[in-house]
Amino acid sequence: MTAAVPDILAQIDARRDALVELTRDLIRIPTLNPPGRNYREICDYLAARLARSGYACEVLRATGAPGDSDTHPRWNLVARREGARPGDCVHFNGHHDVVEVGHGWTRDPFAAEVEGDRIYGRGACDMKGGIAAAVIAAEAFAAACPDHAGAIEISATADEESGGYGGVAWLAERGYFDPARVQHVIIPEPLHKDRICLGHRGVWWAEIETKGRIAHGSMPFLGDSAIRHMGAVLEEMERVLYPLLAGKRTAMPVIPEGARQSTLNINSIHGGEAEQEAGYTGLPAPCVADRCRIVIDRRFLIEEDVAEVKREVTRMLEAVKARRPCFDYEVRDLFEVQPTMTDRAAPVVRATARAVETVLGAPPGFVVSPGTYDQKHIDRIGRLKNCIAYGPGILDLAHQPDEWIGIDDMMDSARVMALVLKELLC
Repeated sequence: MTAAVPDILAQIDARRDALVELTRDLIRIPTLNPPGRNYREICDYLAARLARSGYACEVLRATGAPGDSDTHPRWNLVARREGARPGDCVHFNGHHDVVEVGHGWTRDPFAAEVEGDRIYGRGACDMKGGIAAAVIAAEAFAAACPDHAGAIEISATADEESGGYGGVAWLAERGYFDPARVQHVIIPEPLHKDRICLGHRGVWWAEIETKGRIAHGSMPFLGDSAIRHMGAVLEEMERVLYPLLAGKRTAMPVIPEGARQSTLNINSIHGGEAEQEAGYTGLPAPCVADRCRIVIDRRFLIEEDVAEVKREVTRMLEAVKARRPCFDYEVRDLFEVQPTMTDRAAPVVRATARAVETVLGAPPGFVVSPGTYDQKHIDRIGRLKNCIAYGPGILDLAHQPDEWIGIDDMMDSARVMALVLKELLC
């Protein structure tokens, strides 16, 4: 017999304390990336928890993936619980790594303090609260509907904060997101409990290097400053490229509003003599810089072609070269990701939208993320299009000091995810 909605919601309500404690336990494991600490510990913790709920668990090292080493191995968990009869598989994927703590905290970032409705800690919002909500949703659904069809999978994966290549990408390359194996994916990223995230913009990272000639700093006319050349590049960006990007707009429902245009960030700039180690008390050497490098982060829209995105930068550099004697440059691709957006008619979108309206009493908003997340690998490598991000938390809190997750928000998101399971597996 299929359980009624009130039975499933009652199972969620009975697990409120368990949800809080699970979230706190996950936060207390400092899975900092970089360099990639305690990945095995958090996978083992979740595997032990899920095994007690009938899941077959695999703890897998992404050997050979970027970042993987014997010092900091990239560990991932994939747990699967089979239903009573054949059917679709619904997969909840969450990344277990968190970014550095940073400055400005007023609390211990790994104490998982509870104050009122909030649990504080690094990774509370992004996205250990989402992982915990998915686990509780799956456990509550299975308790209310033990005869469900298909299968439920839960994965906790590495390195999303640094591209996901030691986590979801590695698993996708090995068939874990093959549409013949998994049919629906929900990634509980913190994009607000009343929103369904359909995808993300594209990204192209590149390094631009200007070249010069070293000489004594007292006779700079005998050299050629790469830093001055880079200054001309930055001026051309301000004059030509930034206004061009500001005029590009998308029909994708990207949030926040400023991200509905194409954007460019200069991630870093390095030129001349390398910075000395901390504690060095000497003066720098008097040299003309013969190299200067910037790393650019270009976010582009689904209406744009990545080849044209790259040509825009090349045209800008060629315009500088035409005006500056001896100007020479090199552009090196670092990585690129195509934009992706799941169709609103996809089964997982429709099921989640109905569940949100049941739980919250209003239809959800549909959004697209300004930055990429692991949907890119599920889509491009796994070839699985039926994928969304939906989870508790406020996106603006991610990576911030005093990061927190709301308990009521996690409960509502767990209710939604459990009702999605009911629709897709019952």
